[in-house]
Amino acid sequence: MNLIVKRVAVQLDPRRREAVDLFLHQHQLSLEADCEWAIIVEYQRRIVGCGAIAGCVLKCIAVDPSLQGEGLSLKLLTELMTLAYELGRSELFLFTKPYNAALFSCAGFWPIARAGEQAVLMENSRERLTRYCHQLTMYRQPGEKIGAIVMNANPFTLGHRWLVEQAAQRCDWLHLFVVKEDASFFRYRDRVALIEQGIAGIANVTLHPGSAYLISRATFPGYFLKDKGVVDDCHCQIDLQLFRERLAPALGVTHRFVGSEPLCELTRRYNQRMRQLLEAPGDAPAIQVVELARVEKEGAPISASRVRRLYQQRQWSAIAPLVPPGTLSFLMHLAESEHQTA
Repeated sequence: MNLIVKRVAVQLDPRRREAVDLFLHQHQLSLEADCEWAIIVEYQRRIVGCGAIAGCVLKCIAVDPSLQGEGLSLKLLTELMTLAYELGRSELFLFTKPYNAALFSCAGFWPIARAGEQAVLMENSRERLTRYCHQLTMYRQPGEKIGAIVMNANPFTLGHRWLVEQAAQRCDWLHLFVVKEDASFFRYRDRVALIEQGIAGIANVTLHPGSAYLISRATFPGYFLKDKGVVDDCHCQIDLQLFRERLAPALGVTHRFVGSEPLCELTRRYNQRMRQLLEAPGDAPAIQVVELARVEKEGAPISASRVRRLYQQRQWSAIAPLVPPGTLSFLMHLAESEHQTA
């Protein structure tokens, strides 16, 4: 059988992207918007297999039923990994149904978290997560009450500052993690810089760089799950399982702090699920979830989405009471640079 393997830059080739998406739809899947590259396998000018890359995640892997059992899935995975390595991406992940885990294990992937029978997260290393957690142990601090916050800070506001201050006052030490993916309005490196400026003067805080083991909802693939509610719950389970069973024990975390969420239903449900998953009895130590009422300004909660909306309108006088001086300066300089390049 003469199979032809091709690489497709799906964000630059609309015709090929449409063909790949059509093939995936025939297999009850879809090509997600963040996919950058696809590997397709053709037979007699017809796509019979494909897989895609988005950042460091391999996804959208499907094979025509007539060729299943012929080793094509492993061939696709090998081609995807080769392409990823050429792109400088050596630390790879994939999400799949648990019944596919054995197949991907043959290509050197190991499961690290699981959401029941719905989804499993795998990575191409047996030891990388263990090494990362060992590195975290170097930042352990003494105390009976060790807190943690995971934030996007898109951008960093006075609401974020207030949450960090309140959590730090309630803890012997506070660990602050930043969501790493550049799926946000502002770049990761800019968000980290704004957080670093914004928490200046709070002594008992460690700011941790972003990690692939903090799973962003924006980059969690749901292409193999039909129901959006299931997608959201699988994201919660996998993200919080990694935090409770691996990251938190490395640092001795006993409490996780979140701000209340009066505006976003998705985030509110995540916070509710967090309480269920972190506080329930289990093999790993339980973590108490502390929800603090969000600080308000001019009758409305201070939120990053509010700041982004005002930024789009360039309403600097309305933004100023909501953000630290460093964030305001950053936003004004960013707006000026956008104007100059427009």
